[in-house]
Amino acid sequence: MTKRYSTAEVLAQANDTFLDSVSVDCVVLAFHQGNLKVLLNKFKISDKWMLPGGFIHIDEHVDDAADRIIRARVGLDNLYLKQFHLFGNCDRTRKEENLKMLESWGVSPDDNHWFLKRFVSMGYYALVEYDKVSISVDESVEEVGWYDLNDLPPLFADHNQIVDKAIKTMRIQVGIIPIGYELLPEKFTMPELRLIYEAILGEELDRRNFQRKMLSVGLINRLNEKRKNGAHKAPYLYSFNKEKYEEAKDGGVHLMPWTH
Repeated sequence: MTKRYSTAEVLAQANDTFLDSVSVDCVVLAFHQGNLKVLLNKFKISDKWMLPGGFIHIDEHVDDAADRIIRARVGLDNLYLKQFHLFGNCDRTRKEENLKMLESWGVSPDDNHWFLKRFVSMGYYALVEYDKVSISVDESVEEVGWYDLNDLPPLFADHNQIVDKAIKTMRIQVGIIPIGYELLPEKFTMPELRLIYEAILGEELDRRNFQRKMLSVGLINRLNEKRKNGAHKAPYLYSFNKEKYEEAKDGGVHLMPWTH
C-alpha cells in the first residue's frame, strides 16, 4: 500500500529526498450527473483550491511519481494517466505563499529551503469513474471537492491554466483517442457519452451523427437493454468493445470531424 505522508512530514524532509524544483500537478476528471468534474484540494490555511499534486523522489521516474500521487489520492489502480505539458514560467508560483504554508505547519525555513525555490511542474490528466473513487484526505489540514469543469474557482498559482491546457490537449486528441471508457460505468447511454465529448469540445454535437459515427468505428456495442427513466422514453444501454478499445488506444481511430 502506498504510504501517504502528511504535508508537514513532506515539507520537513531534507531537500535531498526530492528532485529539486520539479513537481507534478494532475487534472483528475470524472463524469457525474451529466457534467465533467475536476477534483480539487485545498489546505485549510489557504483560500486557494489547487490540483492534486506532489513531489518526485530522486530515484523515481516522473511518470511513476504521478501514478503514486494520484493513486494515493483517489484509491484506484491502473489509472488512465497521460503526461501533457511542462509548466515552467518563472513567476508561476509565489515564494511568499509557500513561506506562509511552511510557517503554518511549524516549519522554520531558511532562505534555501527547497520548498521556497522556483518549481517547474509536469502536467498530467487522469480519467476516473466517479463512483469508484475513494478519496484519501488528511482531514486535519485538507479539504477535497469535485467542481464542474465550467465552474471552477480561482486556483492556486497557474493551476487554472493547467486545467485549460489539459482540456485543449484532450480536444486535439479526441478525434483519434477514444474518450469515455474510463469515465463511464460498464453500461451507459448514448447521451451520456455524447455529453462527455461535448464537454471536452466545448460545443454541442448533432446526436444522430454522433451516434452513427460512434457505432461505425466499432468501439461500442448496443445492448438489448434499456434504462428505465420513469415517464421518459427509456434509452438503450451501450457498452465498450474492450478489444477494439485497446486497439484504438495504441493505433488511434478517426472519429472526427463531427457534423453539427
